Amino acid sequence: MGETSETGLLAQVPDGLYIAGEWRAARSGRTFGVTDPSTGEVVKEIADAAVEDGVAALDAACEAFPSWSRTPARERAELLRDAYDLIQERAEDLALLMTIEMGKPLAESMAEVRYGGEFLRWFSEEAAHVQGRYGSNPEGTGRMIVTQHPVGPCYLVTPWNFPLAMATRKIAPALAAGCTAVVKPASQTPLTTTLFVRLLADAGLPAGVVNVITTTSSGPVSEAVISDPRLRKLSFTGSTEVGQKLLAQAAAGVLRTSMELGGNAPFVVFEDADLDKAVDGALAAKFRNIGEACTAANRFIVHASLAEEFARRVTDRVREFRTGRGTEEGVTIGPLIDERAVDKADELVQDALANGARLRVGGGRIDRRGTFYEATVLSDVAAGSRILREEVFGPVLAITRFTDEDEAVRLANDTEFGLVSYVYTRDLARGQRMVERLETGMMGLNVGVVSNPAAPFGGWKLSGLGREGGAEGIHEYLQTKYTLTPDPFA
Repeated sequence: MGETSETGLLAQVPDGLYIAGEWRAARSGRTFGVTDPSTGEVVKEIADAAVEDGVAALDAACEAFPSWSRTPARERAELLRDAYDLIQERAEDLALLMTIEMGKPLAESMAEVRYGGEFLRWFSEEAAHVQGRYGSNPEGTGRMIVTQHPVGPCYLVTPWNFPLAMATRKIAPALAAGCTAVVKPASQTPLTTTLFVRLLADAGLPAGVVNVITTTSSGPVSEAVISDPRLRKLSFTGSTEVGQKLLAQAAAGVLRTSMELGGNAPFVVFEDADLDKAVDGALAAKFRNIGEACTAANRFIVHASLAEEFARRVTDRVREFRTGRGTEEGVTIGPLIDERAVDKADELVQDALANGARLRVGGGRIDRRGTFYEATVLSDVAAGSRILREEVFGPVLAITRFTDEDEAVRLANDTEFGLVSYVYTRDLARGQRMVERLETGMMGLNVGVVSNPAAPFGGWKLSGLGREGGAEGIHEYLQTKYTLTPDPFA
């Protein structure tokens, strides 16, 4: 797409806050620039919300909650399905907007549009399937009625790396359950979320049900919203460090919380693995979204008998990658989100090399406009290297070796995180043992991508609380009420 189409698209994206069904400027009058990481240029100025804007957004969500919570489930479902249809109609625009503000190749942005849209379709189908139960108590003296109710106004904080899918993954179940929401997208990539919410309004969303605040003052704004006693739910996707701070703030109000936090995914390749499939899976698990995904494989734990051949095959494939602006034909690796991300990737690579790792390909910054880092493969990464303990969030594949199953399990579990793991083996019994032994909330067995709207997404340990997606996802936005009535036959 040419410069004119990009300019025209950006002009369609609202530049204000969305509060009570209206697009408005921040009360302070401040704005901030959204930057294209492939060029470093500001592509649009948008409203920079202050604390009072966050409170106004919560006011609107609270005012809309009684009516929306009583809206029939079928009506909520049909609105979500209409929004899904609008996303399909605007798929190319949404994909281009994501590539402009986040950097991922256009093909991957289109894949995210499909993935993100599916949360609307999935939860449109779940809305009318919320169930309770009715039955006699064990003593036979009464009847127990168990019902589910929307938890109330929610604060939904989304990350920069999947600006559409993380918004739909939170907003869709909240609306399906009958909740209202204040949404705060990341300041690096707010435009896709803003355009999506405009589509929700076009689908007929009532005023105040979803409100969007874009801000560079995330800490003060979030603290004001979270500390308000009217808020009943917090959902956050981002770093563990920030998540821990938000959990501490949420404790005062005893808020329902969903936390999708950091990861350090192991990718274990056993000696009997189908090596062709393992290499394909490794490339998907590592380089999807430029490696900027919490599900990205971080530690490639490969049996000693296969490690050299695995490294050779992976390196040959990575050498074929093309780095550039995501809108360019054939690009497979776009820019990282900012200079801090480039610095972090390079620090981890240099630390691994200093500890004796072998550099197969890449290993440095790219001398061009934008925040680019070479697709990199390291082998023979030594124990104690930072890259085995810290999430790299970039296009760096680090290989270490193991000799037996117990060692593989020990290395895989040797982390404070537990989001996802990947295992390649042809041994069914071994695969079943890995399901039991690996300490992660999700696992890919002979597959390199696990995310699916119909599946519960979430982790163990410091990787978070709660689940998004699947039948479990809507229950994060519901609360249970038990009612006892007398025995009607007494």
